[in-house]
Amino acid sequence: MIQRLLVVEDDPAVSDLLRRCLTAAGFIVRIACCGEEGLRLALELEWSLVILDLALPRLDGLDLCRLLRAKGSQVPILMLADAASSKDKAKGIRLGADDYMAMPFDPEELTARVRALLRRSRSYRPASTTLRAADLVFDLERRQVRRAGRAIPLTAKEMAVLELLMVSPGSVLSRQRILAKVWGDQVDPLTNIVDVYMRRLRSKIDLGHGRALLKTVRGIGYRLDDAVPGPALRTA
Repeated sequence: MIQRLLVVEDDPAVSDLLRRCLTAAGFIVRIACCGEEGLRLALELEWSLVILDLALPRLDGLDLCRLLRAKGSQVPILMLADAASSKDKAKGIRLGADDYMAMPFDPEELTARVRALLRRSRSYRPASTTLRAADLVFDLERRQVRRAGRAIPLTAKEMAVLELLMVSPGSVLSRQRILAKVWGDQVDPLTNIVDVYMRRLRSKIDLGHGRALLKTVRGIGYRLDDAVPGPALRTA
C-alpha cells in the first residue's frame, strides 16, 4: 500500500532531512513550506499522514491542526517542535494531533513513530503485508522485493510504481494514473518519467527470467501480468 505523507515545514534544512529519511523508508513525501499551503494540500488531496511543525509563520502548527479537525479531516497528525513544553504537547493533542516529537529528532525514531501512527490509523489496514505475482514477492513491511528468491534492490520511487502495479495484477494502469499516484502534481504531466521508471523496473525484475511480468499496453499504459507467460528479456 503506497503511503503518501505531507510535511508542513518552513525550514529548508529540516524539510530536506525529513524528505530524505522518509523517502528512504519507502514513503512518498510532499513538502509544504507554510501553514496556508499545508492546509490547502491537506484538504485537497488524500494523505496517509501529515507531519507539521509547531512554529510555522502566520498559520502555526496548532492552528493548522485545529482547522483540519474542524473541517472534518481525520488524517493522522504528527507534530514537531523545538524542545516542546508539556503544555504545548497537551494543547496539540487536545486540538487533534496524534503524536508529538521534539526536534532535533532521530530519523530512525521518526520513521518508527510514523509507521506506528499508520498502523493505528483507521485508514491504514492493508489486507496483507506481502504482495505476490508469479515468483515476484514484495514484502511491504520490510520494503524488500524478491524474484525467484533473489533480492532485487529498488529505489523508493521504483518500489512505489511496482507496488501500484502489484496491488491490481492484470489491470491496465494508464501513465497518467501512475504519475498522479506516485509523483502527485510535482512534475510536468507531459513528462516521460513513467516510461523511464518502467524500463528500469524491467531491467531489474524481468531481465534474465523466462517470463516477463511487466507488460506495455500500447497507447494506454502498463500492467503486471502474473498469469500469461512471456518471453525472456535478453541483454543487447
